Amino acid sequence: MNTQPFTTRPSEHAVTVTRVADGQWHALDDDLVVGRGHALHRPDGRLFVSIDAWHDTPFDRLAEAMQVALPAPLYTVVDEADTELTARWLRAGFTVRRREAEFAVPTDPRLTGLGEVLPPPGVTIVPAGEADEGLLRAVDRAIREEVEAGPGWQSMPAEVIPFPEGDTVVDPSKYAVAAAPDGYLGLIRVVTVIRPRIGLLAVRSGAQRRGVARALLAHALGALHRAGYAEAWAEVQETNRAASALFESVGARPASSNLELVR
Repeated sequence: MNTQPFTTRPSEHAVTVTRVADGQWHALDDDLVVGRGHALHRPDGRLFVSIDAWHDTPFDRLAEAMQVALPAPLYTVVDEADTELTARWLRAGFTVRRREAEFAVPTDPRLTGLGEVLPPPGVTIVPAGEADEGLLRAVDRAIREEVEAGPGWQSMPAEVIPFPEGDTVVDPSKYAVAAAPDGYLGLIRVVTVIRPRIGLLAVRSGAQRRGVARALLAHALGALHRAGYAEAWAEVQETNRAASALFESVGARPASSNLELVR
């Protein structure tokens, strides 16, 4: 723990910043905590930061101290509707890297039109918790390698749950897969904490445009509907037209949008 305060240029408020733990900072005004900063390495290796402060001065002090202490590049995510917070990050030297839309996705097959959707011939859907772990990890690695060879995995939604280095399948029980006789073709990951979130939907390049993704989505949404959930949530990068078209085709509606910023 580094308890030496990081004091920035003078201002009308004598705000100092102290690093209170690994990845945690406090902004203090006469021993009163007026802001908090956090830093976290996400599983894709990128370092994300966040700041919780009511006023500009503690935010600016925290942003300055964290940028001095942490290696670049740094990333953060903000709700695009929060123009004040976005302006603070831009003032701190961050720029917009990408925009991601959040979709509210109905689960009722009468609304999605997925009630009669079947996987393509020779493909079966293996429900969450029943996939072979070795084959699951193999298809996950294969998809990631294909994405890295193309747009890059950082263009995909970031998985935020920590895992041991090199292990990209956090909890195998959360994945349903599309299986063919010679291996798995695709996967969908759904996590339910407060509300169901589709964290990942991906298909191997050689199996795309055959209806595999739609069949996986139909399975996952149907399972959620039977469990009593009316909606699920998914994030899609604005440049991923195919994913946006898939979700819009099942009645998903844009609910908000996030900006990923980088310095």
